[in-house]
Amino acid sequence: QVQLVESGGGLVQAGGSLRLACTASGRYFSRYVMGWFRQAPGKEREFVSTIRQTGGGTYYADSVKGRFTVSRDNAKNTVYLQMNSLGPEDTGNYYCAAASRIASYSREAEYDYWGQGTQVTVSS
Repeated sequence: QVQLVESGGGLVQAGGSLRLACTASGRYFSRYVMGWFRQAPGKEREFVSTIRQTGGGTYYADSVKGRFTVSRDNAKNTVYLQMNSLGPEDTGNYYCAAASRIASYSREAEYDYWGQGTQVTVSS
């Protein structure tokens, strides 16, 4: 069983930056693929980014590529999402998720555990 807790959300002006963190309890964090998803008001949840177990493989949605960077510190059981050049379209609740094995990193159904989310609001 893995419990995930996100932090770092908040209100930021357009063009600003935030760094989200997701800390996992339980054992064997390094064995999990970690993903970030977001849900904007009135919209379905969407894929943002994924990082593989050792950090050797990272994947991004086209909408955030070049602006967001995912990383992880397995010694701290934590995955990060550095978000730069934020715009109002990035507003939403950001969730981290963990998958023990994965075929399609952008599919929600592939992930076994989810956090409660952290709100990001970008003002124009």
